[in-house]
Amino acid sequence: MTGRREADADVVVVGLGAWGAAALWQLARRGLSAIGVERYGLANASGSSYGESRMFRTACLEHPGLVPLAQRSRELWRRLETETGTHLLDPTGAMLIGPPDGRIAGGALRAAREHGLEVRVLDRDTLLRRCPAHQGLAAGDVAVVEPQGGLTLPERTIQSAVGAARASGARVLTDTRVTAVEHAGDGVAVHTAAGRVLRAAQAVLTPGPWLGRLVPGLPLEVVRMPTTWFTPDGPHERFALNRLPVFMREIEGGDVLWGHGTLPGRTELKLGLEDGGKHFRVVDPETPDRSVAPADWEVLADHLRWAVPGVGRAPSRALAGVYARTPDGQFVIGRPGRDARIVVAGGCSSHGFKHSLGIGEVVADLVQGKEPAVPLGFTDPDRF
Repeated sequence: MTGRREADADVVVVGLGAWGAAALWQLARRGLSAIGVERYGLANASGSSYGESRMFRTACLEHPGLVPLAQRSRELWRRLETETGTHLLDPTGAMLIGPPDGRIAGGALRAAREHGLEVRVLDRDTLLRRCPAHQGLAAGDVAVVEPQGGLTLPERTIQSAVGAARASGARVLTDTRVTAVEHAGDGVAVHTAAGRVLRAAQAVLTPGPWLGRLVPGLPLEVVRMPTTWFTPDGPHERFALNRLPVFMREIEGGDVLWGHGTLPGRTELKLGLEDGGKHFRVVDPETPDRSVAPADWEVLADHLRWAVPGVGRAPSRALAGVYARTPDGQFVIGRPGRDARIVVAGGCSSHGFKHSLGIGEVVADLVQGKEPAVPLGFTDPDRF
């Protein structure tokens, strides 16, 4: 490519999971010519952006710099809802449960104090009265309740963001695998498995677990993560979403349970186990083993037997997805090697969905050479 006149677009977005879909929306609504490329269909279960529901919270215990990003994401969720007329974020409240000086509840309290977040703290007895599905709580456990937290809808969010991007002029290619992104003249050439080459001034790389294949120098490993739903043994009211709102719960030994009660009109609870580097396998994203077996939920079921009794030992439904994580558990967002033609956003480390729409805005700012509205220096891809 010798000049912009030969380009197919101003920017090509590679990967239309939650982050890529949000970036495509932001770029298109700003008037840039954009092409989004997705190796599967939209809102698929092959990567990290699936599962029907995801926790939303602004009490981000993972890093203090993530709180403003979550707050901005909430504003953008409302904007996307308005643009598309689609309900995407349900503020049912969110709970962070465990010792008040622990990683989950303690981290949420630290984030709330530092950023002046609205939270309430329930002691163990109050939590048991309000949420009787939680059993086996330690004497000193507390629940940090964020009233503005709740559930986001991942598949619907992706479809809405891509739909809004299309409405603003973006083009979308699905079932199209990108094999390489190369410098070409004053821009980039994006090569597909079918032999097509897309030329643009810049490329945004948001392929989730496959980012390390396109940018080999990034220290990413891909983790296979089971997602499980359980059907209660009986029609117990305590398992309804209004009695069992979305939660993370630290238990003895350091494991963390997460999940929420049954959605309106549904009969299943979504319950899972945070990895923490102990339980899930590192895999090749091209061959991650999508099958599921009892080994995928045995540790979880052992915990649920006493922590959330009454849901049985085997899930009624299970999926196996993959996500990329970094050595420090933080994202990689920016220009690797200060490359003026490439922006990467990846390494979600299993806590990135709540930040999707804010990250899309940050990526669009970087493409346009603007200072991001939310500073994310701690996600610099060159920090390692």
